[in-house]
Amino acid sequence: MNRQTFPINLDQLVTQQRVVAILEDMGEMLHSPIWIMDSHDRCIFGGLPPATAHRVPIHLEDKTLGWVLAQVPPIALGHTLSLLAEREAERQALAYEVLDIYREINLLYKVSATLASHLEPTEIAELAIEEALHIIRGNSASVMLLNEEAGKLAIIAGCGTASHLIGKPIFDTKDGIAGNIFSSGQGEIINDVMADRRFVAGKNPVSSIICAPLCTKDSVLGVINISSEDPAYYKAKDLKLLTALGTQVASAIENAQLHQNKLKQERIRSQLRRYIPAQLANAIVDSNESISLAPAHKKITILFSDIRNFTSQCEILGPEEIVGYLNEYFTAMVDVIFQNQGTVNKFVGDMIVAMFGAPTELPNNEENAVKAAIEMQRCLRDFPNPWIRENFITGIGITSGSVVVGNIGSPHHLDYTAIGDEVNLASRLQSIAKGGQVLVSSNIYAATRHIHTYRNFGNLHVKGKQESVEVFQALY
Repeated sequence: MNRQTFPINLDQLVTQQRVVAILEDMGEMLHSPIWIMDSHDRCIFGGLPPATAHRVPIHLEDKTLGWVLAQVPPIALGHTLSLLAEREAERQALAYEVLDIYREINLLYKVSATLASHLEPTEIAELAIEEALHIIRGNSASVMLLNEEAGKLAIIAGCGTASHLIGKPIFDTKDGIAGNIFSSGQGEIINDVMADRRFVAGKNPVSSIICAPLCTKDSVLGVINISSEDPAYYKAKDLKLLTALGTQVASAIENAQLHQNKLKQERIRSQLRRYIPAQLANAIVDSNESISLAPAHKKITILFSDIRNFTSQCEILGPEEIVGYLNEYFTAMVDVIFQNQGTVNKFVGDMIVAMFGAPTELPNNEENAVKAAIEMQRCLRDFPNPWIRENFITGIGITSGSVVVGNIGSPHHLDYTAIGDEVNLASRLQSIAKGGQVLVSSNIYAATRHIHTYRNFGNLHVKGKQESVEVFQALY
């Protein structure tokens, strides 16, 4: 194994007890005193040698550490001392190698333990830079992540010359040194940056760069790099350390992103559950396929429900009591709608508007809507609160057909709602329904008559339609 050569102190070497013993034994064998001179011709063993003494160099690789002198050529002793110097250099190199390994393990252990307590990618990146610069020399460092919207690498944390670029897209995923490292997934050392054709010069001078990818099991999230204005002559062990650190950082950032996505999903789930059944909200959030809320034509069923003579009821009660009763009533009605896979579109005063078949398709949405309407009426008939049971009498209208469904409104306020003739017809049927009645259009009747019992309510003329509309009353 090739190791870095460390300078040897010849003075310390020849004063070691085992080396002194070797020198004394060799002197007896040669029948001559032994003298040792260092590379500056300073005598470090045996006193001042005579001018007639023979010199043999003491080598360490291609460097002369000093000379061994005797009355006869001390060739064997010169080789012996050269070998001892080499062994001493190897011993020191091994010690430094062990120290480097210890520092690397200590850094990774410290970083791993600390990163586990951070759930923000920026904090993770800042910590990684701080720890890396404790061991790898540099004037500037940064962590770049892929900005998927921009399709570029953006610095999320940096120090030195990189700090003013935080948040700005820097490179396409195949441009510059960082882009190439990201695309290849392989770290690199560039000790002569100006000679690298991939280098994109900035405002500040750069001489050396060491860059490693942030790799997870399945993908590359970004890169971490350290640069130096002066020649740094980064080595393989530096790249090995930065690559290992990059893997730790990538894992921590991936966990942080998963945590953020989970929180985002929970917020969306919580909002959706206010309008649609919990199981439907879970299906939308957990689905791998996107659910579009953009306006589009859909065949759905629309239900309108309204309390008869609600205005007169408000006149005999205080506002707090009315709101309390309404909340209790809405809670029960929404539960019924959700149990039948419906979506609460909106509340208009005391009126409830619900959709079946949006935002996700619902097979047999007509059946679900009629079943929900009948259960709503039965729920009110047996309501545990006697005041609500006696005074909240509702009429319900149901139609189905193709309408425009989606987010509709201004850039400042959007509502997920439905627009079309069938919506107007459902509203009209609800307005003519008496307390306790459920009126449906002919297409609802045709789709559900094998399940529910109806009586013909007659033909009605509805505003906006030239021909009369056949209406049926659901019996329960």
